[in-house]
Amino acid sequence: MEIPFFKTKNETNISTPNTPKIYRIFFFIRNFFLFFMIALLNYLNQPLQSNSVVYIPQGSISKIITHLNQNNYEMSEMDKYILFLLGKPQSGWINIGTKPLNRAEFLHKLTRAKAALVNITLIPGETSLIFLEQVAKILNLNKDTLWTEFKKQAPFEEGVFIPETYKIPKGITENLLIYFLLKHSENIYRQSAKKIFGEYNAKKWHQYVITASVIQKEAANEEEMPIVASVIYNRLKKNMKLQMDGTLNYGIYSHIKITPQRIREDESFYNTYKFEGLPKEAVCNVSLNAIRAAIFPAKTEYLYFVRDKNTGLHVFTTNLEAHNQIIEKQK
Repeated sequence: MEIPFFKTKNETNISTPNTPKIYRIFFFIRNFFLFFMIALLNYLNQPLQSNSVVYIPQGSISKIITHLNQNNYEMSEMDKYILFLLGKPQSGWINIGTKPLNRAEFLHKLTRAKAALVNITLIPGETSLIFLEQVAKILNLNKDTLWTEFKKQAPFEEGVFIPETYKIPKGITENLLIYFLLKHSENIYRQSAKKIFGEYNAKKWHQYVITASVIQKEAANEEEMPIVASVIYNRLKKNMKLQMDGTLNYGIYSHIKITPQRIREDESFYNTYKFEGLPKEAVCNVSLNAIRAAIFPAKTEYLYFVRDKNTGLHVFTTNLEAHNQIIEKQK
């Protein structure tokens, strides 16, 4: 099928069999260029749905386009060439804003609009509920929506965030924040698991996280972690209840002192005074050191430990009599 030419009034009789070939080529190229420009302008003018902030990884423009496609942005090879002309997108968080944009405006924002960042810190041993309540205040987010997104996206009920200081952009939405925190944490867990086991099995890894969460709540410092881990495994082997206060510091009770009354009244699976074995879910978010302790416990015969009031560290013992003597001395 012959491609039609765009003709002006004066050009009507120019493109004839007698027209020199060079002129026909010229008119073809000109009309093709006009067609291409119209198509390009229509493409760039397309509305493009976006979050108020977008995360751009380091790497080539091709890698960035792939990343955006994986995160539900409909990008094409054309966008790659446009970005070559506009300039390479900045890495990190980009402030897109809340105003609806077309494709041209979106691509331009990627190269110019760096987002303002806020530091939020998750300390080892903190529960997700308390952490997200703090984050909601800092970033002016809705805490109920944030918690709903957490329950919707998280693969497990607790212990899914890696404790560290995160740089989070102002204006991030609740669902994007949860997605980012979970994705980042999973990548860290995946890398660590591959170094230790040669593969990443999410369910197997989370079982270690559950043990690590008890260690995290009980150990006075990182040096004690493998020893506390050994006590846990030694008690489990002997079918002894763990009877550890730290397991009751779950959820909203993260910083609540455990009392005899609380131990008597709490009927959750976290109560290791009433129920045998480890809790069915992690108590809190844990450090990689606590996970390593759960995987590589110290080799001991310890079954008990109690905190020394003078040093703040724990004294470990192998029998109940010695354990009770230490408790008496500290009264």
